[in-house]
Amino acid sequence: MITGEIKSRIDAIWDAFWTGGITNSITILEQMTYLFFMKMLDDAQKTKEANASFMGVEVKDPTFKSGMWKNPDTGMDVPYDNLRWSVFKNKEAEEMYRIISRDAFSFIKNLNTGKESAYSRFMSNATFLIQNPRTLVKVVEGIDALDMNNRDTMGDVYEYVLGKMAASGNNGQFRTPRHIIRMMVELMAPQPGDTICDPACGTSGFLVSASEYLRETHKEAIFFNKQNKEHYMNHMFHGYDMDRTMLRIGAMNMMTHGVDNPYIEYRDSLSDQNPDKGKFDLILANPPFKGSLDYDTVSADLLKVCKTKKTELLFLALFLRMLKVGGRCAC
Repeated sequence: MITGEIKSRIDAIWDAFWTGGITNSITILEQMTYLFFMKMLDDAQKTKEANASFMGVEVKDPTFKSGMWKNPDTGMDVPYDNLRWSVFKNKEAEEMYRIISRDAFSFIKNLNTGKESAYSRFMSNATFLIQNPRTLVKVVEGIDALDMNNRDTMGDVYEYVLGKMAASGNNGQFRTPRHIIRMMVELMAPQPGDTICDPACGTSGFLVSASEYLRETHKEAIFFNKQNKEHYMNHMFHGYDMDRTMLRIGAMNMMTHGVDNPYIEYRDSLSDQNPDKGKFDLILANPPFKGSLDYDTVSADLLKVCKTKKTELLFLALFLRMLKVGGRCAC
């Protein structure tokens, strides 16, 4: 349960963005995810370093190596240590701003390998929009006070931020009410062996709710079984969307809720870009009912089933195609 103190911190971060001239709620959330990701990378490495020190071994596959990193945007060599949250948060405002906006942001944009790929694979078109060092200092101080290692706290933090985005009246259409999502998940009762998809995932609300349901109802079956845990962390959750900002927000939503590497992908689900057939045990979705599409943009095999331009009918045909025999869907 999110506390009043944490809500106050998030509200203060939100106010800092407004004071700094960033008033679009989805832009605020997007800029916050960049900084969340920087802190998560450093926190994860500090955990690895503590474990390696205890075992008397080297850190395996460190994100921040020893030596220098070459910034592809500037061509300059930057010490890896400077890219770490625990280092740059203590710099003077102007220097911190320079490191984050020029170097650390470029680093996460170009970090697209390994476990970090769920978020960073959508960073190619990202833009750092905080223009004021004083604003950045306030935001960094607020985020630094959050415990990124506490999955429950961070999940609640992200839900609270998403709620502020919806309450602001800006981009609220991306959010299906949480109680409706939860009802649909409970009706479908996800199982540890399921492969789950939302072909119009937005902020990944359905996938997050399914992951929480599984943690509550099948905790031992997942987290005390190596194969099930591997499936849960890397292969269970699939989400598609055509908005890269939503994909970044959705991937961060999954990561803050404890799913390390969800398969979140840029894809037009109704087009030939989506070859999925008989692949999923469970589909949970609130697809867009935005009127009609051009036939040219829709997959031919969907039109064979349902000759229409109505998105709601095309998505139903898509769900039937994507589900395994015996699969189930709540829409």
